[in-house]
Amino acid sequence: MDVKPLLNVENLHVYFKVYEGILRVLEGVNLEVRPGEKVGLIGEAGCGKTTTMKSILRILETNAILPDVNPASRVLFEGEDILKIEEEKVQGIRRGKISMIFQDPTAALNPVFKIGTQLGDVIRYARLARGQSISKNEIRSIAIDALKEVALADPDRILESYPVMLSGGMRQRVCIAMALVCAGKMLIADEPGTSLDVTIQDQVLRLLGNLVKERGTSIILISHALGAVRGLVDRVYTMYAGYMVEVAKTEDFFRKQLHPYSICLVAANPKMTGGGIPDGVPGRIPSYVDPPSGCRFHPRCEHAMQVCRTTRPEFYDAGSQHKVACYLYR
Repeated sequence: MDVKPLLNVENLHVYFKVYEGILRVLEGVNLEVRPGEKVGLIGEAGCGKTTTMKSILRILETNAILPDVNPASRVLFEGEDILKIEEEKVQGIRRGKISMIFQDPTAALNPVFKIGTQLGDVIRYARLARGQSISKNEIRSIAIDALKEVALADPDRILESYPVMLSGGMRQRVCIAMALVCAGKMLIADEPGTSLDVTIQDQVLRLLGNLVKERGTSIILISHALGAVRGLVDRVYTMYAGYMVEVAKTEDFFRKQLHPYSICLVAANPKMTGGGIPDGVPGRIPSYVDPPSGCRFHPRCEHAMQVCRTTRPEFYDAGSQHKVACYLYR
């Protein structure tokens, strides 16, 4: 029996109004996450991954436009459309059901408040969502337990520290602790190791994987580190210039990529075995003010056909839950 999705993003469009005109950033995004599932989202910088996640939490920038391109555009979480429910309900979802770890822990933490104050506010905020009052002693106890859970030694000292007094890895662990306090059902991790060196990045990602496994929390991991994605998630989505181009089980995807963009993306990833510097994906992400018609990847694709230039392909089923938006598999 099929498990009902916890999150279902259907045909999502998001534009931005800028000086040059309208940026058509998300153009029909589809994404599904089941309860307890770990999903990876990969793609070059600027493909719309973070914008998609901000749409889920409804924290888009003020110049964002949700065009009425298609009335079927929805972001369903536990059956409710986040794009259409009132702000109070969205606040409740952010407080106790979905939380997000942002790319830069330095920017995510307020430099003028101690860690204890910031973590305490998050704990109090999460409890308010459940209609529960909480004392200062209880807040401190929960904060200490949260810091221990993310393997930070001497949590009492951490609580009395300002962000600048901590290393990058420690700040990221504090951000993970904050997110886990609120993440009842789902955690969104947006490049959680970007600002860290490779050894600390590996520790943070392993820690994150273990925590979500123990809690049974669903996770969406955005990462350029394909090795981390391969070791952590159950399914992989490849995103290019505003929409998904391929989705597959992790083992199937890394065994054989189907979309030309996915193939280039994996080939561009450095290998531990050496073999020289890999070539990057040829070309560049298109302008969102005037994006290409049809498949947005066609100007960079060596397999492009005439139909690719005029009509964007739908997902084609390649078997074993492997789907690809490419006319090569029509």
